[in-house]
Amino acid sequence: MDYRFTAILIIMFICLTLFAKPAYPRNEYLTNGTNSCRTGEVDVRIETENRDDDYRHNSSSNNYDNNSDNDRLSVTYRHFIGTACTKEFRKVQQENMELKQQLELMKMCGRVNSNPSLAQNENFRLLVSKCTGVTPARNNTRPTGKSLWDDMKDDYKKENPNVTLMGDKFIKPKKKLKIPKYLTDDSIVLPLPKPTNETE
Repeated sequence: MDYRFTAILIIMFICLTLFAKPAYPRNEYLTNGTNSCRTGEVDVRIETENRDDDYRHNSSSNNYDNNSDNDRLSVTYRHFIGTACTKEFRKVQQENMELKQQLELMKMCGRVNSNPSLAQNENFRLLVSKCTGVTPARNNTRPTGKSLWDDMKDDYKKENPNVTLMGDKFIKPKKKLKIPKYLTDDSIVLPLPKPTNETE
């Protein structure tokens, strides 16, 4: 029996084990539209055929047996013509993925660095290493000092000086609020409320 086909198959599996890189899951959240970029394909096909035919005729001199094994190994390469998957395109795709990852780290590293327990967890070692030294910048677009509401209220008070606003810090009220006497004078006795008959 011919073992050449079996030997070739074993050698191919050994090469695949030694030189092929493992396939890792990819986070589709960080990709940018096109998830694959192909310029061609390589197909490897292995076929084996066993023939065991017995031909019998009226004349015994014409009888013969056809016992043969046929093994085939074929490698096919297809190149895509007119594909947009050029070196420049792959470079831009790689840069976009790196930029998306960096922007995502800028948004999330503040929460990661504020939780010291993540540094003690081995499952978050890669995330902690990526966020080490990353300090998200605060939003400095808000005005310093008084708020916009205070500025608008001050402008309104300048245009309407006779209007008294509650909690006004720009112009003090001219009139002081008076407390009713019946709240401070003990000599004033208010009548007690009388119950009313309400029909349900």
